Amino acid sequence: MTARIAFGVAFLISVPASAQWKAPPTRTVDATDTYFGKTYKDPFRWLENLADAEVQAWFKSQAKLTDQTLANIPGRDKLVEEWTKLDKLRPASYNSFTFEGGRLFYRKRLGSESTYKLYYRDGWKGAEKLLFDPASYKPKVTTVVNSFAPSLDGKHVVLALTAEGAEWSELRVIDVSQRNLLVESIYPSYGPMSWEPDNVTFLYDGGTTTDTKSSEIELHRQVRVHKLGTNVSTDKDLLSDKSHPELGIVAREIPGAYLDEDNPDYVVASLGTVQSEQRILVASTADVKTGKATWRHVSELDDGLVRGFAIDRKQAYALTHVGAPRYKLVRTSLDKPDWKHAEVVVPEAKDVVEYFTRSKSYLFLVYSTGVVGRIAKLDLASGHTTDLALPTAGRAGITCPDSQSDHCLVFVTSWTQPSITYDLDGSTGAFTKSVFSTDVVYPGFDALVAEEVEVPSHDGVMVPVSIIHKKGMKMDGSASTILEGYGAYGISYEPSFSTFRSLALRGVVFAIAHVRGGGEKGEGWYKAGYKTTKSNTWLDFIAVAQYLVKHGYTSPAKLAGTGTSAGGILISRAITTRPDLFAAAVTNVGCANAMRMEFSPNGPVNTPEFGTVKDAKEAAALYEMDGVQHVQAATKYPAMMSVAGWNDPRVAPWEPGKFAAALQAASTSGKPVLLKVNYDNGHFTEDRDVTIKNFADQYTFMMWQTGHPDFQPR
Repeated sequence: MTARIAFGVAFLISVPASAQWKAPPTRTVDATDTYFGKTYKDPFRWLENLADAEVQAWFKSQAKLTDQTLANIPGRDKLVEEWTKLDKLRPASYNSFTFEGGRLFYRKRLGSESTYKLYYRDGWKGAEKLLFDPASYKPKVTTVVNSFAPSLDGKHVVLALTAEGAEWSELRVIDVSQRNLLVESIYPSYGPMSWEPDNVTFLYDGGTTTDTKSSEIELHRQVRVHKLGTNVSTDKDLLSDKSHPELGIVAREIPGAYLDEDNPDYVVASLGTVQSEQRILVASTADVKTGKATWRHVSELDDGLVRGFAIDRKQAYALTHVGAPRYKLVRTSLDKPDWKHAEVVVPEAKDVVEYFTRSKSYLFLVYSTGVVGRIAKLDLASGHTTDLALPTAGRAGITCPDSQSDHCLVFVTSWTQPSITYDLDGSTGAFTKSVFSTDVVYPGFDALVAEEVEVPSHDGVMVPVSIIHKKGMKMDGSASTILEGYGAYGISYEPSFSTFRSLALRGVVFAIAHVRGGGEKGEGWYKAGYKTTKSNTWLDFIAVAQYLVKHGYTSPAKLAGTGTSAGGILISRAITTRPDLFAAAVTNVGCANAMRMEFSPNGPVNTPEFGTVKDAKEAAALYEMDGVQHVQAATKYPAMMSVAGWNDPRVAPWEPGKFAAALQAASTSGKPVLLKVNYDNGHFTEDRDVTIKNFADQYTFMMWQTGHPDFQPR
């Protein structure tokens, strides 16, 4: 059972996709878990020890096999070249707008660049100035500005610098006028939170261990206070389970805090996991200066507050799902909160509130049908609500970087239309094309259309589906089709433009299944694909796949399915439930081993979403979600590629690794089962070059296995 094995590299013995194929052998162990009288075998448990040399050798051998196999497909390199050229057509991309001290800070990436740089302007219309280029930070290490926080006077910025997609950041402080880094260095951190009014003190996330692979890394997190020029080791713990035991903070709750600039007497804190309901506290800004804050509760989980929180003149505003599955805006007194009897400010509508944000004088609520968005403006003084007249239809978003003005930025996009940015004068509702909107025309994309349909699932519930394809396609089942889905955390899979869909110009169909577990239809839709109801997520996906086949978009021999992150549950269970329905599948940094998730570094904070093996009903639900547990011997499975990020802090590489090992041992279809390991990546990466190559490999694999003529091996 402990014998070492030699890892060889297998190869395809002929070019057809149906050719016999053999993976490197993988040993097994007699590992089991018993929960509530039922025993679960886990023969690939040994792969969880990523520090072990044998495990590392196994991953490297799998990665080598995958790289060599895909290198044999000439269409892959052409796809990388095509996407790189399309990417360079956009003059610039912008995000993360923040306005402090009369300066507008933002991230910008030119089409010729792989990562974003940090810039600023004096005022909204000042000359653009480069503040920090992360490429200059550490030679031969891909570093990105993961997040940043300017001081209130705009003279300093805390940078969260992340390397190789690992997400854990090193905090550095830059002097804006001198453009030099100060001596402070803090690692590892989720990032900065807020500056205090003195402009020399900031709040940030810290922890009790520096080992980012430790199972303790996401437990017992702290809000810490640092003053410029002082030793980091003396930073005080402002909020944690250790410093404030009276608050009943559990180890997995991650505290965050920020100064409310519209109400500078308050520091607002939240205690979060992945659970959507918000646990909110406030403290006096004066207390924070001493490093010994007295916190009081504003809301508890059973108040049902979700998707945002704001304070205006000692009134607290929040969205709630209580009595409103598509959410309503309510308010109560900040000093004496009573959410059970809160005043309804904006009632529930027919579409879903995705979030809200505020400017100096208004709250803006962003709504969506799942496809089309709108923005409502609430005048905080009068209480009057009006809809903004958006310049164009599509998915809408808004950010108001300057809390002292009503100047906001609005973004509108769709499946087939690149994002357009508008300046909004909140007081008048007037839109003008923003200097940050970079118009670009992608050749041929005007030939694409997006259909929106609803299809019946296994229980008759209608599931929305978005289908993107070339105009005039033949509905004869001959098109290679990529079906995507997610379905977790109440997150809506809303329209977004992607140059990766250039494959549709070659006759490929892209379909997005808006399955239960997402937020497209509100709270009820979310909770219908959650814990014990999670099976609806992959059964909805299967129903959509059947619809695409029945209506001639594709056929089982031409259909590939894919899911990312929590979407790994969806795709791993879809192909283990209906292996005959798919030609190929990709689980991209996917959760494929649900029963073992809570034993990974990111696992404890996710138990509110998926459940825990310590509860009988939830343990049974986790088993149903577990792709590895449902792989059956001697079964003809589709071609499969698992993708792992070696630096992934969210989904441990052993989850996609174990799923690949299980399928390699069990499948009798003769189709390849590959494990792609991104050693320069985490759960994702900002590095555009790495991203393009990563998804080119995934799409190449699916195109190869669905028989697309441009992607057949030499």
